[in-house]
Amino acid sequence: MTKVSVVSQGGRITSLICEGHAGDAEAGGNIVCAAVSILTQNCVNALEAVAGVAPLTRVDEERALIDITLPPLSATQDHDAQVILRTTVLGLTDIANAYPALVKLTTLNGRNKP
Repeated sequence: MTKVSVVSQGGRITSLICEGHAGDAEAGGNIVCAAVSILTQNCVNALEAVAGVAPLTRVDEERALIDITLPPLSATQDHDAQVILRTTVLGLTDIANAYPALVKLTTLNGRNKP
């Protein structure tokens, strides 16, 4: 199962953490896992290319982990980053709703960060 944690603080998304494989298909063979991977990779790319933000990322392929955390930002960067993160979470929520046995999405207050 893929566990997605959306960490927010004061109404702002500060971190997005995805961990685990969505099922037991061979590498590259699970469309749900591929969809989650594409959304999270696109999120990082958009934060960098569109918002001009270099997110703090931690990747562990063995654990199928990607942790995307925002650094301190200007007001304009934060606005753009929030649009990108909220759009990513929207897609991840749709996947979690369509495949509840494979993806679990949780929203956490910043103090509860895993």
